[in-house]
Amino acid sequence: MKFAKSKYIPFVLVLFAMLASIQCKRKVAPTENTVPPKDENIVTLTDAQLRNAPVETIELSMQNISTLLKLNGKIDVPPKNMVSVSTPLGGYLKSTDLIPGMKVTKGQVIGVIENPQFVQLQQDYLTAKSKFHFAQLDFNRQKELNQSKASSDKVMQQAQSEMNNQQILMNALAQQLQLININPATVNPENIHKTVPVYSTINGYVSKVNVNIGKYVNPTDILFELINPNDIHLNLKVYEKDLKLLKAGQELIAYTNTNPDKKFNGEIHLVSKDVDANGMADVHCHLDKYDPNLIPGVYMNAEIELASSFSNVLPEESILDFEGSTYVFVEEKKQTYRLTPVTVGEQEKGIVQVLNFQDFKGKKIVTRNAYTLLMKLKNTDNDEE
Repeated sequence: MKFAKSKYIPFVLVLFAMLASIQCKRKVAPTENTVPPKDENIVTLTDAQLRNAPVETIELSMQNISTLLKLNGKIDVPPKNMVSVSTPLGGYLKSTDLIPGMKVTKGQVIGVIENPQFVQLQQDYLTAKSKFHFAQLDFNRQKELNQSKASSDKVMQQAQSEMNNQQILMNALAQQLQLININPATVNPENIHKTVPVYSTINGYVSKVNVNIGKYVNPTDILFELINPNDIHLNLKVYEKDLKLLKAGQELIAYTNTNPDKKFNGEIHLVSKDVDANGMADVHCHLDKYDPNLIPGVYMNAEIELASSFSNVLPEESILDFEGSTYVFVEEKKQTYRLTPVTVGEQEKGIVQVLNFQDFKGKKIVTRNAYTLLMKLKNTDNDEE
């Protein structure tokens, strides 16, 4: 009996140790986390929060919305309304009162040019005029002599030729005088001028003044630039792919960057078919009313209504702009809302076109206090962090 007892004791001790080890491992094994992660796009309001910020929802609706083409360009004037003032014979600028922006009227003296050539030109004209008068008298005398056979035909013809030559010279010099704004009829030996006036040929305003008093200007130099604003137009740039969408007579609304709330109505006058190297073409538009602030070179934006169609829309107040993307809140259950991405299209009169409308069919979308929900959602996230 003593032999048997000593034989089984080690086996029992080993078995006991193995069971104890297994039990210890069970005790120290970590418990698995069964709490699901928080959905960062879900916000839930308490009854008190809902009373302070009532939430209203709406479903997608079908409404008529127009497609707008947005363009930009600059105020321009046609060539006939822009005048570059120069003087045919050049000279020294003796006087001018012009400054950019000043109004001018047609026929107004806008400068005075001085040049010794003006004196020489008047002298040549008076000399040609005197010689013509003498040649005319000689021709009449030779004509009478020829009729009485006291003079040959050849002498009469020579007198006639001299008279015609002097008349041509006199008339040519008269035209040159008119080019420099001197009336030939007023030129006489007692009335020779060394200065000539420069007149405005349009009603408008001064765009540029390129000279100063005392400066010598050549015939090719531009003294002043004048603009008649009565026919200013808006020159828009349009991509080649959009040319087929535009035609003369289409209405538009234009506005400046500095004052976008002030709208200017107009219509397309001409659509150019000449596409430049950048794939752009010009669209010339007329504005309904002239505004003195719309001077050539002013940058403008324009919106042109292309077509109307029934689309799935939401109110503007439903759409949230956040971190460069657009969202809406969709009601998942009572007082619980999910922030959901939305793709929007055209916007008109307080409604916005929804392009991914399939994602929102039959769902309730928050309209009132949507931004309050967004603040609650993001503030909750920050607090938890």
